[in-house]
Amino acid sequence: ARPLAAMKFYIDSLLVYFPYDFIYPEQYEYMVELKRTLDARGHCLLEMPTGTGKTITLLSLITSYQVAHPEVGKLIYCTRTVPEMEKVMAELKHLHAMRAADLGPKAAEFLALVLSSRRNMCINDSVLAGAANDRESVDSRCRRLTASWVRDKAAEGGQQAGGNGAGGSRGGASGSGGGSGTAGGSDEGLRTTAVSGTRRGGGGGGGGGGVALCPAFEAYEREGAETRVPAGVYSLSDMREYGRKKGWCPYFVARHMLSYANVVVYNYQYLLDPKVSGMVSRDLEKECIVVFDEAHNIDNVCIEALSVNIRQQTVEGARRNVAKLATAVETSKKKGEQRLKDEYQRLVRGLAQHSPQSLPLQDAEVLQNPLLPADIAREAVPGNIRRAEHFLNFLRRLVDFLKECLQSEVVETQTPLTFITKLQQKCVMDPRALKFCYDRLGSLMSTLEITDTEEYTHVQAVADFATLVGSYSRGFKLIFEPFDERTPGLPDPVLQLTCLDASFAIKPVFERFQSVVITSGTLSPIDLYPKLLGFTPVVARSLTMSLTRDCLCPMVVTRGADQMAVSTRFDLRTDPGVARNYGKLLVELAGTVPDGIVCFFVSYTYMEGIVSTWDDMGILQEVMRHKLVFVETQDVVETSLALENYRRACDCGRGAVFFSIARGKVAEGIDFDRHYGRAVVMYGVPFQYTLSRILRARLEYLRDEFQIQEGDFLTFDAIRQASQCLGRVIRSKSDYGMMILADKRYQRADKRSKMPAWITTHLKDVTLNLSTDMAVHVARDFLRRMAQPVNHRLAASATLLDKAGVERRERERPKGG
Repeated sequence: ARPLAAMKFYIDSLLVYFPYDFIYPEQYEYMVELKRTLDARGHCLLEMPTGTGKTITLLSLITSYQVAHPEVGKLIYCTRTVPEMEKVMAELKHLHAMRAADLGPKAAEFLALVLSSRRNMCINDSVLAGAANDRESVDSRCRRLTASWVRDKAAEGGQQAGGNGAGGSRGGASGSGGGSGTAGGSDEGLRTTAVSGTRRGGGGGGGGGGVALCPAFEAYEREGAETRVPAGVYSLSDMREYGRKKGWCPYFVARHMLSYANVVVYNYQYLLDPKVSGMVSRDLEKECIVVFDEAHNIDNVCIEALSVNIRQQTVEGARRNVAKLATAVETSKKKGEQRLKDEYQRLVRGLAQHSPQSLPLQDAEVLQNPLLPADIAREAVPGNIRRAEHFLNFLRRLVDFLKECLQSEVVETQTPLTFITKLQQKCVMDPRALKFCYDRLGSLMSTLEITDTEEYTHVQAVADFATLVGSYSRGFKLIFEPFDERTPGLPDPVLQLTCLDASFAIKPVFERFQSVVITSGTLSPIDLYPKLLGFTPVVARSLTMSLTRDCLCPMVVTRGADQMAVSTRFDLRTDPGVARNYGKLLVELAGTVPDGIVCFFVSYTYMEGIVSTWDDMGILQEVMRHKLVFVETQDVVETSLALENYRRACDCGRGAVFFSIARGKVAEGIDFDRHYGRAVVMYGVPFQYTLSRILRARLEYLRDEFQIQEGDFLTFDAIRQASQCLGRVIRSKSDYGMMILADKRYQRADKRSKMPAWITTHLKDVTLNLSTDMAVHVARDFLRRMAQPVNHRLAASATLLDKAGVERRERERPKGG
């Protein structure tokens, strides 16, 4: 809902626009720390409790700072999921409406837009209508219609068949002549068509000689560099609607408008993954302010961005890809085409001559390098892979060597240097060529005018692997496993190149941009993140939540009613007594707690096992007498359907229980606010699989390089996941809910000390060592208190600040910080 009122106030000399008539004390404190960071032109770590308006606080302060300091660049707001992007844009619309009313014409210069994948932004029905609708498939179908060489063929065909010519801006492929309205004039205009003869300027949907083109992209290309989006705030749906109205491609319009926007909202990968950031974010100015929201797992995102897995199907697919590329090269030679010769001459001069910056927007991503910008080789490509046939022979030998590696039956861990030495001895290959592998493959695919990039994902993965292995020696490990230890009877060989140092991927972001803000509701212990990410923050602070009543009720259940300890420790997790006590706890809670209960388990395997045990014991039937039961699965569609029905059950008063997984999709991105989550139960401590060789390699690296002990990191990682699960049920101060930690290990100080302060301040001594029956008694007492009338005037005076309250705090605050 749109806010009814708003206020302006000063922090130091900065006028802040806030689109609500009250502000929480912790929001004000957050703004103070954020302004200190921006003034110092440094980076910060800020932990703010869940449900206290972190997003609007960030947006209000930073956009106000942009108004007061025009020299500051755009705000780059990074989130993890599309729903989070939409929430950010909704808050921005409120803020923009307030600023427009107060600032007048100046606010008209404000432009905020969201950038996501083609799958989320495309308006071409034929691109979205394929059998496979995943990101790679949609990207590939889009390139088939928009690649510059496809458009050139369409233009040539149009000239030969129709004689009217095919001109246009930037791509030079848009036809001229009579038209029949814009490409967005009807639904038909947004379907791909293939037309023999002249491609009409109005429709733009087909190409000469039957070459299919995208009408939305053609319409965008006709506008050329003059393409502009009016000032305003554009969510994904707004961009699609605007694209349909103008007949323009929303994805490429958004890419083009990044340079003109004041605020850009997109995914972490657009900054952290070198292959994506080199394509999308390369032109962002140094003065930008970067925000990583919900960044408690940012170290894992950084590691995944620089890690590659090679499996049997990868190698087999790469062999097919190389054979197909060889056929394409031979075909091109027989036709006497000049393309391969031109490419050879270009490679002699150096790949920099054909960098992504020199390519059309729609072609550039084929050439993106997986290396960090500072590590990309600047010298010319080695002579032994300049010719296409020589490079394909190089790839063929590399793929054969990888296949031989995957046939081993021995687990092996080695450094990149050891792997390169073995490769050199076995295949007599120049190791210098490895670091050029991805760029060289991209150049060849571009030269051969390959648009179906989805078909070549396997050979791209091999080239990605080779480039990383050839470029990095420190901070990486190669681990070969012939089978998964959890299923030793099932052969599943995998060669894993894993990055061990999260600071590698994020270091260019810290070095490149003026201020980087890392924030979340669960960053405790906050002093560990500077070590993991390799930076020195100018501000690192964890804020608490101001409440007028204890609407949070965390408790630790350590034993059942029979006084038997409960835990998911390996030696206890299969004990039927533990399963029975866990089940009895759920039965009692289902009969006590109204509406929704969310249960988190440590893994899918454990959840499946204990639910099966509960079914055998009749516990599941007892639960279902009180509430319906829904389960998260590894299938996204099934889980979405389960969530929808769970909410319907809560809405109609039947009540429901949702079984979910820590570290899963639901734990990271779904809110169970209000009656959808009156209690959350965390069954066990969600440690990572400690026998994982990748995890053990990383733990060894952290110990040697950063002096972080294995136990400390494992506990830190498990508790941040548990805290993230607990925070799902509290999304505002008017909400209330119970947080039940069902494992005796949570009683220990080393576990509790790593929880966020907004949880530990409500964790009393009397709720630290409860049996299941005592926990139910505490729950009943808590719900009884929550049912009492609330004095809203008293609550507002204690937890809300109006403009006068902010001014009073500002006068009282020491001006040094």
